[in-house]
Amino acid sequence: MEKQRVAILGPGSWGTALAQALNDNGHEVRIWGNNPEQLVEINEHHTNSHYLPDLVLDEKIKGYPDLKEAVKDADAVLFVVPTKVMRIVAKQFAEVVENRPVIIHASKGLEQGTHERISQILLEEIPEEHRKAVVVLSGPSHAEEVAVRDITTITAASTDDEAAKYVQDLFNNEYFRIYTNHDVIGVETAGALKNIIAVGAGALHGLGYGDNAKAAIITRGLAEITRLGVAMGADPLTYMGLSGVGDLIVTGTSIHSRNWRAGDALGRGEKLPEIEKNMGMIIEGVSTTKAAYELSRELSVEMPITEAIYDVLYNDKEIRSAITDIMLREARPENEYKDVK
Repeated sequence: MEKQRVAILGPGSWGTALAQALNDNGHEVRIWGNNPEQLVEINEHHTNSHYLPDLVLDEKIKGYPDLKEAVKDADAVLFVVPTKVMRIVAKQFAEVVENRPVIIHASKGLEQGTHERISQILLEEIPEEHRKAVVVLSGPSHAEEVAVRDITTITAASTDDEAAKYVQDLFNNEYFRIYTNHDVIGVETAGALKNIIAVGAGALHGLGYGDNAKAAIITRGLAEITRLGVAMGADPLTYMGLSGVGDLIVTGTSIHSRNWRAGDALGRGEKLPEIEKNMGMIIEGVSTTKAAYELSRELSVEMPITEAIYDVLYNDKEIRSAITDIMLREARPENEYKDVK
């Protein structure tokens, strides 16, 4: 692929790691954010110490404080901001963009209140004359490992095959491999909902439970993620792929995961406000739990693990009591929901 101009909106750990991957492929990479000191650090010291303290960036990667300059004549614009500000940033982008770049997003969550997926927000806020297709980039990927060029495989999902292939070609190299997928709903819901299960898996670890419990929550968590996703229109097979079970495993078992670490701290008795303060970064699983709980009620989808985590996070339920309630639920067949309606 010939050199592309790519603007990355969001200089967090994931945005920074993706910037390096794109730079490794010879593309012009511009990073935009709203923290001037962070952008000065990127430009003058070629580091982003708050998010990836051990990474030294190529000096060709530039930070831009001006959004209009960052996206000027960009071939692709990659949104990597937290879900709660996605609509705000999309509106700002729509006000300054002058061409029609491919829109990519690599964030994972559901919007509070509307319960919309991120691609829906982008399609609503960016007029068609200022965008080509929207592509979702999601899968099992810790920024810390991509930053050291560890082998990673993820998914580019779009209803536009040409756009998905474009993103595949944009990123593919010897350590970062992209597969394409048509199922945008499945890929986005898998990426968002696995953060809930990761919080629960971390809590079990913090409480001292072992591998049996870890396997239980990941497996049964995948079952209820699939139920909700299929009710929203997803292909159930998507949840068996990279963006489904792959992302759930990596997020639900690793200390790199902020959601897992938050759950672990909860299991050890820390309070949520303290955990969020100490984390210093957004814990998407907390807000996604609320959105998914409300959505499951709207769609009449049973999600006992999500409900239990919701009660712990929002109703101050004691964690061991929530676990006991799940374990003593009415007995049922494992494949009760194989034909989800």
